[in-house]
Amino acid sequence: MSTPLTLVASERPDGTPVLVVTGEIDMSNAGVLDDALSRPAGEASLLVDLSAVDYLDSAGLTVLFSHASRIRLVANSLLAPVLTISGLDEVTTVEGITPDPA
Repeated sequence: MSTPLTLVASERPDGTPVLVVTGEIDMSNAGVLDDALSRPAGEASLLVDLSAVDYLDSAGLTVLFSHASRIRLVANSLLAPVLTISGLDEVTTVEGITPDPA
């Protein structure tokens, strides 16, 4: 059974806008996420907290890529490999990804 997508917008004490995303992001709800990430030009970058996301498919990745210039991400250990392999971590800041030891 899939976990419904929940989006909660808030603001950090320093004024940084935050969108906490919970559940699964897939083709059935990627449009909802896209709408939530659409911000007027010139607004502060949005911190998108994905730490409670259980699943992210290619539709969700496409949405994140389309907003990469205006968002920063917080990832969990489940999503970190997906964000790294897709290259999303190269076009936006992703917190929660531990670099591979060299």
